[in-house]
Amino acid sequence: DESHYFEQCYTLSQRVYTKTHGAFDPSVFPLVKAWGFMSNVASPLEQSKVDSILNYISFTPGELHNVTFENDIIELQKKNSNFKIDFNAVAQGLSVDVIEEYLKEKGYKNYYIEIGGELIVRGHNREGQDWRIGIDSPKENLKQRELENVLVVSNKAIATSGNYRKFYEVDGVKYAHTIDPKTGFPVRHSLLSATVVANDAGTADAYATAFMVMGVEETLKFIKVNQNEKLEVYLLYADEKGKIQRKMSSGFYKYLGQ
Repeated sequence: DESHYFEQCYTLSQRVYTKTHGAFDPSVFPLVKAWGFMSNVASPLEQSKVDSILNYISFTPGELHNVTFENDIIELQKKNSNFKIDFNAVAQGLSVDVIEEYLKEKGYKNYYIEIGGELIVRGHNREGQDWRIGIDSPKENLKQRELENVLVVSNKAIATSGNYRKFYEVDGVKYAHTIDPKTGFPVRHSLLSATVVANDAGTADAYATAFMVMGVEETLKFIKVNQNEKLEVYLLYADEKGKIQRKMSSGFYKYLGQ
């Protein structure tokens, strides 16, 4: 039933929120809305406005909310009516995992499930080989899809998060749709996209979002320190001249199709 899905979203989000020290935060929704990204309206905010909204941003239990799960009953208490949570950054990935559970129950061994760019692959394709997954080039205004690289992979989940398609420009300043929950402002670093390989799609989805907040160096450090999370990452970023460069975790090389 639906309460089970809410609990899944909440529990996974809480885990990644804690692991990333708040870089992933579903309570950032009021800021995303205020910056105009929900309505596609360019709406740069003053510092004072950002500061006032930051009062309602925290996913730490006990600060702005409490939640209890008992059987099928969810009790969510908000300490402020402005506190809102949005599981958009994990829901697509978790939807892939839900469909996978169904296929597993039916006894399927070889499949490719994709929802909105988040995906999971098991077994082999119809040629009996590992699956080949394209990583989009993070160039703006491409007339047709252009691949930056191809992964050869099986029995893994993959999610990509990127800023290169979702931003607006006001007075020559680009505002990316990824909001840093700590500062309340759109991220200003050079990371264009993060592709995460994980064991399940919900986890891959959540971390791809977190890494877009954290940036290149902090992400690579996180992967090294948190090896128990079993993550690998492929990062595309712009150098000082605006040229696209790539960095990846040491375990990612094995997925690159030659």
